[in-house]
Amino acid sequence: MSENLIEVKNLCKRFPIKGGLLGREVGAVNAVNNISFSIKKGETLGLVGESGCGKTTLGRSILRLIEPTSGQVKFNGEDILTYNKNQMRAMRRKMQIIFQDPYASLNPRMTVGSILEEPLIIHNLFKTKEERQKRLYKLLEYVQLPKDALNKYPHEFSGGQRQRVCIARALAVEPEFIVCDEPVSALDVSVQAQVVNLLMDLQKELGLTYLFIAHDLKVVEYISNRVAVMYLGNMIEVAESHELYGGARHPYTKALFSAIPNPNPNISKERIILEGDIPSPMNPPAGCHFHPRCWMAKDECRMSYPPVESMSQTHEYRCYNPIS
Repeated sequence: MSENLIEVKNLCKRFPIKGGLLGREVGAVNAVNNISFSIKKGETLGLVGESGCGKTTLGRSILRLIEPTSGQVKFNGEDILTYNKNQMRAMRRKMQIIFQDPYASLNPRMTVGSILEEPLIIHNLFKTKEERQKRLYKLLEYVQLPKDALNKYPHEFSGGQRQRVCIARALAVEPEFIVCDEPVSALDVSVQAQVVNLLMDLQKELGLTYLFIAHDLKVVEYISNRVAVMYLGNMIEVAESHELYGGARHPYTKALFSAIPNPNPNISKERIILEGDIPSPMNPPAGCHFHPRCWMAKDECRMSYPPVESMSQTHEYRCYNPIS
């Protein structure tokens, strides 16, 4: 786990906002703002933050499902943002995504067999029908579904089973890297645990690397080796999972983690309630974007955005007045 599979450098995604009769640009949303990080081979990086902070945009920009505005995304040392369509088509085999909604991400008019076979045909894998059939049975084995699932349609499955089909589809082309875009948020709690454990088992068996995007902080802690926190398009803290959950430095991270419910009712826990609303991404505050809601803000927080500070080799944050 020492070699980086994914390296993101100064990645930005800017969505222009147009208005008026001539459709001129009247503003912009900086959904991803100058973000840099890396993911080692075989590692899971958890990505957390409030709704609208740019998590999904970041994940899709890495895969070029959304074209980034600027920056670099290196896969095994090669910048894939310089690839043309044919090169990127070949790269799709190595990079896949599991979407949040298993109901919307499967074609209701196709059987599960056709859904799983489609990427094999597109990428010209397992050329004979018999080879493809063996591969389909193997995919169902991976996600613990019976063989007769191939002849059924998505509406015949429960939400958890549909998400297993989505996982099998992502595995079909033997990828190295998978973006898990809130893969359990639409599922019941009991089913969430099964799917998360399945993802962890597949990672060990197939040597996969994950970017795991989620709102549930306990799920992220359970599955992730490292965790990154986003706020209004910026990555404000990243560290090893145990290090971040045990000693967050950024006030926003501290407030976020204070919302995790404690299963023991006899233990009281300090809850940090943030005042005010999230600023508009069209017009973010000057300096640190979090300062209007931060109880520890100083004058310098309002003047300029904090640089990256290191608490250790694995723990970085952006804050002028970190929690000690």
